[in-house]
Amino acid sequence: MSQEPNNGRASRQVDLGGRRALTIIPAYNEADCIQRVIRDLQERAPWTDVLVVNDGSRDATSLRAREAGARVIDLPVNLGIGGAVQTGYRYAREEGYDVAFQFDGDGQHRASRLADLVGPILAGEADLVIGSRFLVPRGMTARGMRWVGIKILSVAISLFIRRKVSDPTSGFRAAGRRAIQLFAAEYPQDYPEPESLVLLHKQGLRVCEVPATMRRRRDGTSSIRPLHGAHYMSKVLLAVVMDLVKAPVHLEEEVV
Repeated sequence: MSQEPNNGRASRQVDLGGRRALTIIPAYNEADCIQRVIRDLQERAPWTDVLVVNDGSRDATSLRAREAGARVIDLPVNLGIGGAVQTGYRYAREEGYDVAFQFDGDGQHRASRLADLVGPILAGEADLVIGSRFLVPRGMTARGMRWVGIKILSVAISLFIRRKVSDPTSGFRAAGRRAIQLFAAEYPQDYPEPESLVLLHKQGLRVCEVPATMRRRRDGTSSIRPLHGAHYMSKVLLAVVMDLVKAPVHLEEEVV
């Protein structure tokens, strides 16, 4: 079994207390790295099932994921990151999962850190846990204008939801049952990570952050558009403001 050279973290056993966990991997043209990502999860977080949502890839992403032993949903067209992730949440809801992780298909996220994300969920302290690049030395991968954009979003969203969020664009997350139900019913399509925090806030769900280090992308094509200057920032902030004025989502109560 290969070891993770940078931090020495191997497989960490997690006692889910009878609960079931699913890792959702939205993937678009990730044939070059999807098997490496799945192997990382199988070796370092064997207590979670793996679902790859193939977002209309034009390469062999689906085939490579199936060969590696993951469950795969093939979308007929490219929906973008929001649609792909919501597909995973709908699967998690229908299959009765208690915890759902978001995990990038490009190899940037570390499977050994899933144990850190799930802790507050299992302890009943949060409905969504964000892996933040800004709470640990050398955890940050953003630079230049992208870093500036994230900091602006951090300040704005923290004010909107009245809770400090250092990394609102992080796609490394863990959701509990209530968040799974919410995201399966409604999930933002344009700027899903920052917008979803407003959605959670309006439903009264709890959000927290834990430190997370991430790798840099080595292969494939990113399905998430990078932050590009003032035009992008204005669109994200406008979308967040619009989310604030929308009526909260009506969710049916779970039958226990």
